[in-house]
Amino acid sequence: MSIKAGRVSHKLDPTRPIYLQIMEEIKKRTVRGQYKTGEQLPSVREQAKEIGVNPNTIARVYMELERDGFIFTRRGQGSFITEESGRIEKEREKLADDATKRFIKEIMDLSLHNGHKGNLLDKIRKEF
Repeated sequence: MSIKAGRVSHKLDPTRPIYLQIMEEIKKRTVRGQYKTGEQLPSVREQAKEIGVNPNTIARVYMELERDGFIFTRRGQGSFITEESGRIEKEREKLADDATKRFIKEIMDLSLHNGHKGNLLDKIRKEF
């Protein structure tokens, strides 16, 4: 099962709750600019059909995103990405921090010696 939007596809991890993965993907697409501030999201039914999940899953995703202040709902019109660019920037920073923590944990689990860690950091610096 995967999340599709245009040409972009994201495989779902069967070991993690689907609704959390869909939430993360909506946030990632927003910080990358695939969803614009104030842009309307697909309806619950449309999104569920596109992804291939139960509409209740998408309803929960939208409810949680609204609770987080990442989307808002207009009665009778649908759900929309927040219009607060600061909220999106805050999410970008959180996603980057989470990725950094996962990376550090993975590297620490490899028990690399300090010289190898230094070489790895040099590689990362060159990439940026």
